[in-house]
Amino acid sequence: MANDEIPESWRTALEPVLATPEARKLGGWLRAEEGAGKVIHPPRGQRLTALALTPLDQVRVVILGQDPYHGPGQAHGLAFSVQDGVKVPPSLVNMYKELESDLGIQPPDHGNLTRWAEQGVLLLNNTLTVEAAQAGSHAGRGWDAITDAAVAAVAERGEPTVFILWGSHAAKKAGRVASLGRSDRHLILKAPHPSPLSSYRGFFGSKPYSQANAFLESHGRGTIDWRLD
Repeated sequence: MANDEIPESWRTALEPVLATPEARKLGGWLRAEEGAGKVIHPPRGQRLTALALTPLDQVRVVILGQDPYHGPGQAHGLAFSVQDGVKVPPSLVNMYKELESDLGIQPPDHGNLTRWAEQGVLLLNNTLTVEAAQAGSHAGRGWDAITDAAVAAVAERGEPTVFILWGSHAAKKAGRVASLGRSDRHLILKAPHPSPLSSYRGFFGSKPYSQANAFLESHGRGTIDWRLD
């Protein structure tokens, strides 16, 4: 991955990890996979959308996903989000159900979460690419160090931030915040993943949206308008 693909606000935080042999190996491997004719989601130019839409100094909430959607036309670089015109995935349906229960906001008829990202909600997947129709296929290829560095950059800032961690993969990232000795200034919300397989184990009723806004408001950082219509 070329450094010039990194949005300006994130460069200082991410350039050291991008200079490592592991990151260069990841870039070479991705080029080789594409050269072999494999379809990678999201396409080039959209893999860092989360960082592009949410500058580091504007992050107020972090929502961590696992890896991009692997269906055609779904992934566009924001965790849990799909492009306009694409059917809303089951996990996002459940996120909308909790949003309605928590804040009384009616679910929109689309799954594009760009409006959240533009308000300072960093929608970051742990792994930023996936092979078409092969869920989790790019896990362990080197993305973890890069997304760890992004989370660390947010955690190290002085601004109180909300980390919303759904599922075991995202929860592991909380250790990154705690290891920096910054967990006392941030709010870390953990719950089961919104997937239909786990949402009834405590995701429903966890009220992440109202808790995030209450924390932000109490620290003078405003609130997120979670409406998407």
